[in-house]
Amino acid sequence: MRGLRAAVRRLAPRLRRLDALAAALLALYAALALSTELGANVAGQGLDPVWAEARQRGTLRVAIDLGFYPFTWVDEAGQPAGYDVDLARAVAQRLDLGVEFVPSGLDAIYDDLAARRADMAASALPYAPEQSWRASFSSFYFNAGQVLVAPAGSPIDGEDKLAGRTVAVPLGSDADTHARRLMAAGTPLTLRAEYDTPEEALDAVLRGEADAAIVDNASALMALGRRPGLSIAAALTLEPYVLAFAPEAFELRERANRALEDLRREGFFDELGHKWFVEAEPPAQNTSRESTP
Repeated sequence: MRGLRAAVRRLAPRLRRLDALAAALLALYAALALSTELGANVAGQGLDPVWAEARQRGTLRVAIDLGFYPFTWVDEAGQPAGYDVDLARAVAQRLDLGVEFVPSGLDAIYDDLAARRADMAASALPYAPEQSWRASFSSFYFNAGQVLVAPAGSPIDGEDKLAGRTVAVPLGSDADTHARRLMAAGTPLTLRAEYDTPEEALDAVLRGEADAAIVDNASALMALGRRPGLSIAAALTLEPYVLAFAPEAFELRERANRALEDLRREGFFDELGHKWFVEAEPPAQNTSRESTP
């Protein structure tokens, strides 16, 4: 009996050390589980505070620049509406969060993200790598670049078919700039740039005043549903729209990217495009960000 007691006394310090080690391991596992849930990266990036706070609130705060139809708009009830508004709601739903819209301006959105007044920006934002010092970006979800529009059945299916053709563009727009670059590069086309809006340039094609028009993709999609006989012949430039986040919101960004992939695979963007570019009735006033004289 004395030998057994002596053996227990000798083993006691070792057992206490093993108990302490087990407790430490349990604490470590608990911390890892909590950090993963809140948005930490166990590979060394640390905690994503934006994602952690969004989870704690239960809402995703989304900065939007209202007044750029059909992406961000105010409906008749005074509520945010539009392509990007629906997209933000869908992303938040995939993250099991509610959504709270934060009115902003195109020149203030990045400041709102940096100051943590918003978690994400969804406002027809072109990909802007020059802003990467204060923002990070999602994968592309819409191409707002310039497209070539021609009558259905026209042999014009690309820039190489514009020689000797008359091309309509809105004066002072990106389409105007692109057409002039084609001319400077040697394409012998006749440019008609007396139109104030993309819709007027497209109507010129319908009236036979021009063989084709160059307009931005969003304007083309909205107009074609109401102008039978025209079709998009070719995409000419790439201007991708993205969601924006604060640089430290790496976990939120990755989760949003996965949500975008799922939505794209499920056909959500096809439905969204049809809703806002075909079914919705555009406002009477011009809401383009491009300045025209």
